[in-house]
Amino acid sequence: MQITRRLEFDAGHRIPDHKSQCRHLHGHRYAIEITLVGQVIDVPGRSDNGMVMDFSEVKVLAKTHVVDVWDHAFLVWREDHAVAAFLATLPNHKTVVMDAVPTAENLARIAFAILDPIYRGTFGNHICLERVRLFETPNCWADALREESIGY
Repeated sequence: MQITRRLEFDAGHRIPDHKSQCRHLHGHRYAIEITLVGQVIDVPGRSDNGMVMDFSEVKVLAKTHVVDVWDHAFLVWREDHAVAAFLATLPNHKTVVMDAVPTAENLARIAFAILDPIYRGTFGNHICLERVRLFETPNCWADALREESIGY
């Protein structure tokens, strides 16, 4: 059985080598969808009876490890030296330095890598992270899928 939980956050970034407007500092209202696969719990009396995982628990883990970390932050590539140096001069600025250019594709892969061990090791009904879908805009998104994300 698959379940999906969607969350939203705001963040800034830039794609330094991009040929269009995306090379400039800008922001997005991102959305992230977490898709899990697992067995439906069949234990009468449990609050999660009939569920793969309580959606509120999916939310708490995603918020704790990805959404709250990236929300209202500027996501900057470690090699974007001028922007990283500039952001470091702003007192109390929320900056997240990344090992990859913060494209939708890389953000989806990074979120998958962060969340995969958290969901996998937490629950007893063989839950497995199957997909992280990251929307950069309502019409543009990237999917990090289990078979593609192994080894990232």
